[in-house]
Amino acid sequence: MRATRTQVAIVGAGPAGLLLAHLLHRSGIESVVVDNRTYEQIAGTVRAGILEADSVRLLVDSGVSGRVLTDGYRHDGVVLRFDGVNHRIDFQELVGASVWLYPQTEVFIDLAGRRGVDGGDVRYGVADTAVEISGDRPTVTCTDSDGRAGRIEADLLVGADGSRSICRHAFPPGAREEWFREYPFAWFGFLTEAPRSHPELIYTRSEHGFALISQRTPTVQRMYFQCKPTERLADWDDDRIWAEMRRRVNGNGFVLREGPISAKSVLPFRSFVTAPMRYDRLLLAGDAAHTVPPTGAKGLNLALADAAVLAEVIVDYYAEGDADVLDRYTERVKERVWRAQHFCYWLTTMLHAVAGASPFDIERQRGELALITGSRYGAAYFAEAYTGWRQSRSV
Repeated sequence: MRATRTQVAIVGAGPAGLLLAHLLHRSGIESVVVDNRTYEQIAGTVRAGILEADSVRLLVDSGVSGRVLTDGYRHDGVVLRFDGVNHRIDFQELVGASVWLYPQTEVFIDLAGRRGVDGGDVRYGVADTAVEISGDRPTVTCTDSDGRAGRIEADLLVGADGSRSICRHAFPPGAREEWFREYPFAWFGFLTEAPRSHPELIYTRSEHGFALISQRTPTVQRMYFQCKPTERLADWDDDRIWAEMRRRVNGNGFVLREGPISAKSVLPFRSFVTAPMRYDRLLLAGDAAHTVPPTGAKGLNLALADAAVLAEVIVDYYAEGDADVLDRYTERVKERVWRAQHFCYWLTTMLHAVAGASPFDIERQRGELALITGSRYGAAYFAEAYTGWRQSRSV
């Protein structure tokens, strides 16, 4: 068995794991990253991406890549559409911030490229991954893509291995709490080869259900509509998809730009948080610690924010030589996580049609939307939450 000794072992080569490895490298701390997916599988997974202002600053200032500024699309606002009318929320005018449309796939490509340039040890396509935290040092065992068994010993172990995390389940019984909510709907997402229907994202509430008009490039667009979690992709051809989108968003002079459809998927809605996010020398980051509905565009941003805080805490751990320093991580990220949970829950319940909703519930949704679009203070709250809360180092 091939043995490796490192300071930090990271399970998961998504944005949280790779950014953490990069930030640790900048501070002179070694790491090894493993993932059961191949590079091609991760890079080929179609995922949307709205980056908060802080996330963009983090990627650029840490030297990951400036491509987000050249290839991404800056958005200074979004549109809330209800009762057939568009209402624009101007981020720059309200809070002086913007977001960038930059798919998660591109964030991964940038991070993976940076680790390659820096000579980072990232092992894709491993199998039979297992973690052990009961010994003198945390260990990761796996079989590499060439079929060789390996063992990684580390001072610290980080689980950045997604919502089905094996690292999370390595916590002993009773060592953490869980909070969970499953929603009664999902998003049907698809890519279309078509011009942009609008320069910015449009979040639509209609009597037929929610719809989101997003973009990918000038000629390829990403769109979603609310559906049942049990929906079958095979039941939806192009004609049926466009008919559903039209009845939810067209009207009052607004008309979708349509084209051939590809890359269909159904995305279930769940909210999940576990805490504490540290046990002994094992820590969790990204979807391994929390997931949010996609409505508020917070999942990727939370993962990047986790990595930034965790890198600082690990640097402090090595500087101070005290394991109790690791408790600072949960304390510093939990408020942001629950703010994001609230924002995503609020948007989700405000914009989606719920089976059996009473007339009171429907009018309450309209009242919430009117509060945002008809009040500068309501709009400013939305703008601040959507563009992201500034991250600052604790004293």
